[in-house]
Amino acid sequence: MASTIRESKAAAAGAVLFWLIVWEVASLLIGEELFLPSPIAVIVRLASLVPTASFWQSSLFTLCRILMGFLLSVAAASCAAVLSYRFRIFSILASPLVKTVRATPVASIVILVLVWVRSRNLSVVISFMMVFPIVYTSLLEGLRETDGDLLEAASVYRMTLLRRIRYIYLPYLSPFIQSAISTSLGLAWKSGIAAEVIGLPDGSIGERVYEAKIYLSTPDLFAWTVVIIILAFLFERFFLALLRLVLRRISR
Repeated sequence: MASTIRESKAAAAGAVLFWLIVWEVASLLIGEELFLPSPIAVIVRLASLVPTASFWQSSLFTLCRILMGFLLSVAAASCAAVLSYRFRIFSILASPLVKTVRATPVASIVILVLVWVRSRNLSVVISFMMVFPIVYTSLLEGLRETDGDLLEAASVYRMTLLRRIRYIYLPYLSPFIQSAISTSLGLAWKSGIAAEVIGLPDGSIGERVYEAKIYLSTPDLFAWTVVIIILAFLFERFFLALLRLVLRRISR
């Protein structure tokens, strides 16, 4: 098992190294930093950004708002999924709204929401809206696939709601929850950053990305993109690990 994990990590590292070499070769062939800076130029620029206060302020600003939108959406979608599971009328009414949000392009939603919401809170609302359909649909599907015989037996033996949730619903819902969270985390970051690039809230990563584009500072653009990828990766790893820990504790 340990050797398999090591081989998997080595393969992943090899793949990353391969694409870095491809990037470096492409940069040398183009020979123009404006179009494609080298990995070294991006790393150097990133190293110069990290010690600055504005770097950490922008990172924290964006991280807090995307995290807030994500957590609020998960909570709201969970409640909505339970209501749709219990009450058919709620499911019928919610269905067209969820499908509409899911099908509408992020840019269109951002521009519409910007009419009603201050740009400072735009990424919160957009992250909320993009995550909601995924979590809602996945949890509702998991609830509907819960074993009816087990629920009937629990009713016969008058099992409390808390024990039903712990021993019947959670084991069935666990894979649906993890899949929904894993998918929606990446979408929360993509949509949140897109909202900031369009809304340009002061002191956000989106504003820094837009400024890099306006001033044709391609190394800055790549450096901030690397920051976004790293933050999204760390956020996803931390949240999924926390989720697995909580589910294991509850299911004991």
